[in-house]
Amino acid sequence: MLIAVAADELTGIAPLLRRELERRGHEALPHGALGDGERPDWAWASEAAARDVADGRAGQAIVCCWTGTGASIAANKVAGVRAALCLDAATAAGARRWNDANVLALSLRATSEAELGEILDAWFAGEPSGEAGDRANVQHVREIERDAAG
Repeated sequence: MLIAVAADELTGIAPLLRRELERRGHEALPHGALGDGERPDWAWASEAAARDVADGRAGQAIVCCWTGTGASIAANKVAGVRAALCLDAATAAGARRWNDANVLALSLRATSEAELGEILDAWFAGEPSGEAGDRANVQHVREIERDAAG
């Protein structure tokens, strides 16, 4: 799968992302500090990765900044994106299952290399729930998004 990746600086797990995705059989589409000649700031880099997902250029995205919060906020402003800030594997699994998250947000400060592996294991193993209540919630998020767009 082609996965857009974005980071605002080359610290923490940022330099490991591309290699880790390729080891798992994915291809990375880099943005921000991971890309060439792009603005590295978290809002711009995360938006670029999220737009790759929303526009169908990438199947999913991983966005990173120091806390992961800003990257998550920026990605979630793109219509069709459901970004989840995940600091552990259980949260990543739940985000895929219950929220049908398509963008993973990570903290460059708080995510260790070992945690990155666990989070990615859970993220890629997860699938959206088929349960009616879970699907209704995801659909309602889409309706909120449409209403906000006017």
